[in-house]
Amino acid sequence: MSLPWLVADIGGTNARFGLVTEPGGQPQAVAVLAGADHDGLPEAVAAYLADHAGGVQPGAACIAIAGPVEGDRYRLTNAGWAGSVRDLGIPNAELLNDFEALAASLPHLAGDDLVSLGGPEPSRGVKAVLGPGTGLGVGGLVPAVEGWVPIPGEGGHVTVPVLDERDHAIVQALRAEGLEHVVAEHLLSGPGLTRLHHGLALVHGVDAPRLSASDIVARLDDSLCAETVEVFCGMLGTFAGNVALTLGARGGIYLGGGVLPRIVDRVRSSDFRRRFEATPTLNDYLSAIATTLIVAPQPALVGAAAWLNQRLSNMEYV
Repeated sequence: MSLPWLVADIGGTNARFGLVTEPGGQPQAVAVLAGADHDGLPEAVAAYLADHAGGVQPGAACIAIAGPVEGDRYRLTNAGWAGSVRDLGIPNAELLNDFEALAASLPHLAGDDLVSLGGPEPSRGVKAVLGPGTGLGVGGLVPAVEGWVPIPGEGGHVTVPVLDERDHAIVQALRAEGLEHVVAEHLLSGPGLTRLHHGLALVHGVDAPRLSASDIVARLDDSLCAETVEVFCGMLGTFAGNVALTLGARGGIYLGGGVLPRIVDRVRSSDFRRRFEATPTLNDYLSAIATTLIVAPQPALVGAAAWLNQRLSNMEYV
């Protein structure tokens, strides 16, 4: 496969691109394009290659998509892009779910890429990665005889993880406004922060403006915004514990996405870890699992590059 290779992480808001210029290399010429500025994936790829990559023609590609992937076809869950990776005109183009790519990055992250959120050091066992961004993604990583195998999932669409009376009151208030089936992604995402803030205002009977996620995390001196982030971190802890139990992720739970790196200190001091361990029968099981926040700038591109290198490792490079 002729070099360079194109790697991409396509979310509901942004499309991130990079080039791999040597086998096993890290993504170079990284650029982030706003999805709303382009009609679809082929147009965004063409714009990246023309404006940020000197017009090169990649010999292979790995495109990570925030949504279900079926063979060569994709559909973004939180945006209108859909189609076939064959439409890109790139030979040897492959699709991954975005959290499948993020899972593939885990063995390649270390040091300042990661922040501990409690528990022991991560081990080599099964790992899980989850995270709130435009949506809520979930993926896994399973050790194999040689290397690792990433697995995709759509766990962000399970029923919302409520635990205490305040959680239930927020969900009931949102249901009363027409959100009949509240799933985890509805509250544990960037747009979910906005819903949580509104739900808390309804529960407390106060009149509050609709704020974006960026506004909420920028106004933590406001009591309602601070409580919103507190509830968010607590629910996320319960959700992460559910994922750990479901996958048997004794090798560690990793948190990614675009929201949490903005509030690292709040997450570390929040109720996240207590609620992660809060199960009546298996708290010892969960307390032995590491929870780690990914703060690397473009980890899914790293994962896409690692996956593509492994995929093509038995082929001749040109």
